[in-house]
Amino acid sequence: MKLSIRDAGFADAPLLARWAQAMALETEGKILPDADIFPGVERGIATPGLARYFVAESEGRPVGTLMLTSEWSDWRNGLWWWIQSVYVPVECRRQGVYRALYGHVRELAERDPGVCGIRLYVEKHNVSAQRTYTSLGMQDADYLIFEEAINRA
Repeated sequence: MKLSIRDAGFADAPLLARWAQAMALETEGKILPDADIFPGVERGIATPGLARYFVAESEGRPVGTLMLTSEWSDWRNGLWWWIQSVYVPVECRRQGVYRALYGHVRELAERDPGVCGIRLYVEKHNVSAQRTYTSLGMQDADYLIFEEAINRA
């Protein structure tokens, strides 16, 4: 599969939102309401300081995506880029789509002196994804992630 990577635009928002819903359901059994995810993706695309989305294409057809966010590290005086919202449709998996997306992001990070590294989080039981990340040179960072959601309902 010949792949190209590009920045996402507003026209991609509905597809990226549907893919985010599919990923959340597949990996965590969570249903993301349209009322949250659609405006969330649009806001991320509209506000570069919040997120940057990339789309992998094959012959002009979207075949995968990922989103980057940034976290400031005073320890390193640089930004960690966090890979999030990764999705590759089932029929496109195991064909190098994520590898191409990751390679693109890694190349951008290497060229940006303000970036100190790339991170992502993965579900504990998603062994297949963990193997993929390891094969690309990533390693377990020995952190656990804790959270507390702020309910605004």
